[in-house]
Amino acid sequence: MSQSLAAHPDRLLPADPGTRSIARSLLERVQDLPIISPHGHVDAAVIEQNTPFPDPAALLVSPDHYVTRLIHADGVSMDQLHAGESQDSREVWRRFVEAWPLFEGTASGYWLRTQFEQVFKLGADLSGMSADASYDAISAKLVEPDFRPRQLFKDFNIEVLATTDDPLDNLASHKALTEDPTFNGRVLPTFRPDAYLNVAHPSWAANVERLIETAADGGSGYAGYIAALENRRRYFVEHGAVSADHGVRTPATLKLDAAEAEALFEKARAGKATAADRDAFEAHMMYQMARMSVEDGLVMTIHPGSYRNHHGPTFESFGADTGHDIPFAINYTEAIRPLLQDFGTAKDFHLVLFTLDETVFSRELAPLAGFYPSVYLGAPWWFLDAPDAMLRFRSAVTETAGFSRSSGFIDDTRAFCSIPARHDASRRIEASFLARLVAEHRVSEDRAHELILDIVDGSPRRVFKL
Repeated sequence: MSQSLAAHPDRLLPADPGTRSIARSLLERVQDLPIISPHGHVDAAVIEQNTPFPDPAALLVSPDHYVTRLIHADGVSMDQLHAGESQDSREVWRRFVEAWPLFEGTASGYWLRTQFEQVFKLGADLSGMSADASYDAISAKLVEPDFRPRQLFKDFNIEVLATTDDPLDNLASHKALTEDPTFNGRVLPTFRPDAYLNVAHPSWAANVERLIETAADGGSGYAGYIAALENRRRYFVEHGAVSADHGVRTPATLKLDAAEAEALFEKARAGKATAADRDAFEAHMMYQMARMSVEDGLVMTIHPGSYRNHHGPTFESFGADTGHDIPFAINYTEAIRPLLQDFGTAKDFHLVLFTLDETVFSRELAPLAGFYPSVYLGAPWWFLDAPDAMLRFRSAVTETAGFSRSSGFIDDTRAFCSIPARHDASRRIEASFLARLVAEHRVSEDRAHELILDIVDGSPRRVFKL
């Protein structure tokens, strides 16, 4: 069996020997720091109930759209990649192993290889094992008593893990974890109201009715809708939430007076809203979310620029988050201006801006974060949370915004076992970038050691009010 590349101590570090030596020193400074994960999609119930992980395919292949999309692009149908009634998990795993060479050079390949080496202790690259041998080795690991979510939470050195939650979730699992004296980590809910703000969402009308009925304190109409959102945000704060996340199509914001907003709201409830009406209402609600964040203290994060469910037939058969969300170009400077006019300098308001459009890194995001006290640069996200893209991000934004205006790393993952691999990759990239600045005599080595500590640990605590 060949040794896994994930075992190499210098992975992702600079090729130049002198710069690499500096990077090693910087990485050593932060390598063992606890993981702060202020945005992700792991289900809190998995940790609260300490549920055993399923088989290898159900854990590592079927739910990971990074994985399934590339295998699908090679001609494998989606139904062959989803373990369940129609597909045996071992057969799904065999198709994955057959496709493993496709992942060379990809971020997915790097994260998976790291998991195989460091979490599952395979001791060899997947290419050096048969599909059945690797399936059996991982399956054996999954049934070990110490390979449960709570123990891995501790083994991964996770201090804070934020989830993503529906506004009407009762947050029972979060409450149980908080009250459990045997659990020492922090699992924080995150308010995610997209399906209640986006009129184009197929369940918007039904969601709004449930929201008003449940949380409006007897109110009705648009006023009751606003009151219900405020009340649910307050409930999340009481249960430990530090942020509200918004996965919007664009970062458009719009300030409407109450009468205009109410008219759009009622038009939408009657099913008569045009596409322009829907866009205007969502943009107005983003403005309202910022207003509420100023009042209740929740950090506001915006994740725009994804054409969700690009392939209709796949969405109809397999649902959302199945690999065909495709980025498109966005505009931040004009779109976010109405919000920033009123709240950009508001005391203690934190606005974290993410993008899938690299062209706005230096042109829009860095200048915005370099002026507005409220604005922070969200870490490279989704297709950009990869080694070269993270380096491009640092190169593009640092000369304008410095290091203090960034959020720290965001893993944004559903794959619990990939969390340490993703954070380790980020720490190696930050060490590599800083090492180059030191080697070029642009930053002193002592200062670089201070900076990497702040990037990895200080920034996420500061930006997300932890």
